[in-house]
Amino acid sequence: MLNVQNLFFQYETKQILQDISFTVNKGEMVGILGPNGSGKTTLMKIISGILTPQEGQVEIKGKPIEQYKTKELAKVVAVLSQHVNESFSYTVREIVSLGRYAHQSGLFQSWSSQDEEVVTSVMKQTGVFSFQEKSIHELSGGEKQRVYLAQALAQEPEILLLDEPTNHLDLSYQKELLDNLREWSMERDLTIVCIFHDLNLAGLYCDRLLLLHDGMVEVDATPSNVLQEERVKRIYQTDVKSTFHPSRPAPQIALVPRNKERNNRKIDTEAITISSDRVEVKVPFPLNTLSSGVIGAGMGWYKSFVNRHVDKRYQCEDYREEMESYLRRNGFIPSETVGMMTAVYTEDVAYELMEQPDFSVMIVVTGGVGNAVDAAKTNEHSSFLNPGTINIWIFVNGTLSEQAFVQSVITATEAKAAVLRDRKIKDLETGTIATGTSTDSILVAATQEGAYLEFGGTITALGKCVAQGVYQCLAKSLDKRNRRIAPK
Repeated sequence: MLNVQNLFFQYETKQILQDISFTVNKGEMVGILGPNGSGKTTLMKIISGILTPQEGQVEIKGKPIEQYKTKELAKVVAVLSQHVNESFSYTVREIVSLGRYAHQSGLFQSWSSQDEEVVTSVMKQTGVFSFQEKSIHELSGGEKQRVYLAQALAQEPEILLLDEPTNHLDLSYQKELLDNLREWSMERDLTIVCIFHDLNLAGLYCDRLLLLHDGMVEVDATPSNVLQEERVKRIYQTDVKSTFHPSRPAPQIALVPRNKERNNRKIDTEAITISSDRVEVKVPFPLNTLSSGVIGAGMGWYKSFVNRHVDKRYQCEDYREEMESYLRRNGFIPSETVGMMTAVYTEDVAYELMEQPDFSVMIVVTGGVGNAVDAAKTNEHSSFLNPGTINIWIFVNGTLSEQAFVQSVITATEAKAAVLRDRKIKDLETGTIATGTSTDSILVAATQEGAYLEFGGTITALGKCVAQGVYQCLAKSLDKRNRRIAPK
């Protein structure tokens, strides 16, 4: 659909583009990225026919762009520029209607019912129909942007070229615009080439990304292959962290603010409060947390951690909402809290701070084995859920990699199973040694300051602290429970 070959372009003596080549297939949505001055807008102007390169060629549908007449090209290619000159006070409908010029013929350029239908349709699609009689000068920047997008769509193009289309748009209209563009590319085979400054939007919506650097193509590939952390750091000369969108397989880039002052944040046993109702840990700063809690499950940043005691007969249809209500009643902010439930009495809690030269780990465990289960024999059990009876908290004063978070969970689970094995705790349904209980829960939280701990496996320094701490604390918690229920 679009073929760009060996483009060179310069303004006077300043070279802007060097040997640019790429293709865009029909129905593909391609994003053009690059820092300021990398040549994005110049490239877009050449593709649209506004500028002529000193060397190279642009082909549209197999035909060199210079061989197209103006009207003929406008039937194939529509352009939404970043800056539009508004010399005349046209209404919204008049501006959108100008997009039909290429489809009109004859001396008097007659207006057809099809023209009317297209203009009305694109105004509704872009959300400008409700103010179609307003002057363009009365509109906000975001409203104007949508008007000129509607004008471009009114051309019914096969290729749509967009220079920062989300500029001036608020969050909801950014999403609506890009959702529509994505749908049009898929459903109508509309070919879209779009300049983005927002790497995350580009990564979320585009099939392919073209990253420019110093007027050359740095990489032309899928978003996950382009938006790699080290590459973005190098090209944009800034500190970032790469991650993934929480509900789409799309790469996302997070800026890392400069932090000149280190607060020496540290969590220790003074943060623990124990009452008959709950065990809680509160800190004045958020901790990066991986959790399987009722509230706060997954990855996030949290300042409060609640292990709530409930009766072993506890049943609630909407237990998450009930837990949030409980937290709010007790002064916790649910969005800042990891909340767990346990049938274990809070007086059975055990905790320990494991100190190392450059990091430390605090373990907090509530342990009971009333509904012990052998994971290898779960098919012999019903799916009835009881409140969790072994809840393990691991707090790390250090900087954990993603691997270390996951490996710490594995190490803690192995240590838990080792306690049940050594104590010969049995699954009452199968008579085999239990590996845990039916709804155990765990969290790993880190200050993300200080020593970098890349791994948390059992033979690493972090893993040894986790394994030893979990084993000792679970054993102590079970001992407390046994003493409490022992006949007097």
